[in-house]
Amino acid sequence: MNNKLALIIEKMTLEEKIAQLMQLATPFFKGAADQGQITGPMQNMGISENDIKNTGSVLGASGAAEVINIQKKHIEENRLGIPLLVMSDIVHGYKTIFPVPLAIGCSWDLELAEKSAEVAAREAAVSGVHVTFAPMVDLVRDPRWGRVMESTGEDPYLNSLFGKAFVRGFQGSDLSNDYSRVAACVKHFAAYGASEGGRDYNTVDMSERQLREYYLPAFKAALDEGCEMVMTAFNTVDGVPATGNKKLMRDLLRDEWKFEGVLISDWGAVKELIPHGVAEDEKEAAYKAIEAGVDIEMMTACYAKHLKELIKENRIAEELIDESVLRILTLKEKLGLFENPYRGADVEKEKEIVLNENHRRLSRDLATKSCVLLKNESVLPLQKDQKVGLIGPFAENGDILGPWSWLGSKDDAIKLSDGIRMKLDASQLLIAKGCDIETGTSEQINEAMQIAKESDVIVLALGEASEMSGEAGSRGNIRLPQIQLELVAKIKELGKPMVAVLFNGRPLDLHGVIDQTAAVLEAWFPGTEGGAAIADLLFGDSNPSGKLSMSFPFSVGQIPVYYNQFNTGRPKHAQDAQERYVSQYIDIPNSPLLPFGFGLSYTTFTYSDMSISSDRLTHDNPLTLSITVSNSGQIAGEEVVQLYVRDIVGDVVRPVKELKDFKKIQLQPGEIKKVTFTLKEEQLRYHHSDLSYTSDPGKFLAFIGSNSRDVLSLPFELRK
Repeated sequence: MNNKLALIIEKMTLEEKIAQLMQLATPFFKGAADQGQITGPMQNMGISENDIKNTGSVLGASGAAEVINIQKKHIEENRLGIPLLVMSDIVHGYKTIFPVPLAIGCSWDLELAEKSAEVAAREAAVSGVHVTFAPMVDLVRDPRWGRVMESTGEDPYLNSLFGKAFVRGFQGSDLSNDYSRVAACVKHFAAYGASEGGRDYNTVDMSERQLREYYLPAFKAALDEGCEMVMTAFNTVDGVPATGNKKLMRDLLRDEWKFEGVLISDWGAVKELIPHGVAEDEKEAAYKAIEAGVDIEMMTACYAKHLKELIKENRIAEELIDESVLRILTLKEKLGLFENPYRGADVEKEKEIVLNENHRRLSRDLATKSCVLLKNESVLPLQKDQKVGLIGPFAENGDILGPWSWLGSKDDAIKLSDGIRMKLDASQLLIAKGCDIETGTSEQINEAMQIAKESDVIVLALGEASEMSGEAGSRGNIRLPQIQLELVAKIKELGKPMVAVLFNGRPLDLHGVIDQTAAVLEAWFPGTEGGAAIADLLFGDSNPSGKLSMSFPFSVGQIPVYYNQFNTGRPKHAQDAQERYVSQYIDIPNSPLLPFGFGLSYTTFTYSDMSISSDRLTHDNPLTLSITVSNSGQIAGEEVVQLYVRDIVGDVVRPVKELKDFKKIQLQPGEIKKVTFTLKEEQLRYHHSDLSYTSDPGKFLAFIGSNSRDVLSLPFELRK
């Protein structure tokens, strides 16, 4: 143990130690803007003035002036002068908002993802934040769940790469000396993305093998990258809520993975052990959470009220509290807070750094790379001599930042109308709302129809309000609201070319849009520079390159639908069209509407001449796989070349495809490139029925293509 920290812990009373394990929201603190005036439900927490003086961390403080003031008053009142940790949800930007993480996943651009986290850290750090509750690396397969927008998608390998990139961006290489970075907290441990029915906070039930194979790899990757904190999930894991799950938190996270950082509960999750039905009261909830290894209790007071009593009853040892306190103090020391409790907070620099032009430029670049062209019947890119009718509830709407954009302002956002105005003379752009997001009037429809009649091409700006996704934003119907579908159908009657631009936080059931329009651009919630980025794409100043990191279902009845599915004993094949007794729906296809990895460009890429260096792979001799990719279109473009593998026979059932690698290439018109991958034995390992992690000798298929569906393939064997 660090001698300095050991000395601090030795001086602390038991009450002071326990208070270090409590996290309270900003309004509790006297240095806050409202001077610690507690109102509403927070009054009922039973927190004393003494508890607040000794609390270890604050949630949601923002702005250098406020954070400095809170920290100053806290240190003055804390007997040992122990500084607060300042934590906030900086998920996809602080003030400069980047696309939502699901959109960033569609960029397949790890470098830009890292830079976006670095910018978020820089803005947050100068504003006084020490820790961000990000990245979220939950694997997601159910678009009904609102929080899919916070993940990078349905693939464990891709999620792992993005998780590492975000951690690097947030933390840098030296938190102790680089005050422009913040500590990252990976969440939600674990399997939150598998909530039954896509309903937030709901039950998760899966085998340990499934958990380890698909839902844990991205967490392990983030921790291997040095992520300082972990947040517990709200859900159950194998019948036990994660926040009180000793097997998950102590046995796996601490003992097996050797994680020595801070483990924090999600908001109120310790007390929620009671309604979950595994704790009779707050005292038992505190007991189960501390036994499981939860260091910080967020926004409930079970620890503050009951840990001392549990020690007196010899149900827990005080050493258990000391362990948690040490982890918390170690993070404070690593952040340099004992030497400089205000760390990077700087009122003057804050004005220069937050939302500066360089940051906005990066946001625009990432938004451009994150949009996915889903359909194009030769209507895009638009011509700058056309008269454009911009119609829809998102035509002039600043609600394009998405959930968890915290300090992002709609007023700072470049709306779609603003972006298009950058491309056209004022006389060429006609705008009508057409309807609100979920309601509309005949007057709005009539105005939209008149605008449409006067236009050469119609751009429909459609989507979900930001509160329709994100936490607590689960939806049973994932089509666009009916009023928007009616607007599309009405304008369709005019026979004008129509382009749909979609703003949303989840894959949608696109019926009523993709079948009615000539082109569809999935913009997600694109962030502060969204309108400018979309206009760049609509007018061909940028070429779409995004690829879906989450499948779009044909209908909600397929969900969960994902590319790396298992086969069945009676799989459906094309030749089984008339066969009833195979695994199929009788009213819809088995396949998603749009598969993982899918995305169009304004040019075309042709794949040919796939080759493999040998038909045998061994531990000492990896394979080299190559394919020729040519730009067979008229303009330069960027393509994501994707490598998948199928293990034909395994100890347990193996997926029909698994992403193993990808490469982004730039091709000029007519240019041809040979793209080469190296495939090693380690990439073929998986968790067996006994949870051992190894590969099996036998037959495999390698696939290379532009998405998980459209691929070329070659066989090979693994030999031991």
